[in-house]
Amino acid sequence: MQLPEDDQHFLNAHGYSWTVLPDGAQAGFLIVKGFDVSGGGFGPSPTDLMVRIPAQYNMAQLDMWYCDPPIRYVANSQFAPASEVTEQHMNRMWQRFSRHLVSGAWRPGVDNLRSFMPLIWRELQGRRG
Repeated sequence: MQLPEDDQHFLNAHGYSWTVLPDGAQAGFLIVKGFDVSGGGFGPSPTDLMVRIPAQYNMAQLDMWYCDPPIRYVANSQFAPASEVTEQHMNRMWQRFSRHLVSGAWRPGVDNLRSFMPLIWRELQGRRG
């Protein structure tokens, strides 16, 4: 699987070290290496960030994200709400951040990583897109 050019330009413009690994049936895993989460009050930082890319992307929406190593709030060593579950992907254990867009929020054929990443930035880095 290969990301659309717009997504590749977006990731490169933000200076991310990234790759896409296959997940069978034309789906994939976007891995962003060394994603800084310290601005959101998490540690350890950095972590690897993973976003599953569905086979019908961008007609199909992005949903949830994952971290390895697992991250917790530095202030109290607690997991963020709905991030306690781990899943195995690509021979690694990934902490799942169960976050879902409001029904109808994804605009098929329009939305992409540029519109999805601000959700991750707000939570994990404490910044706006």
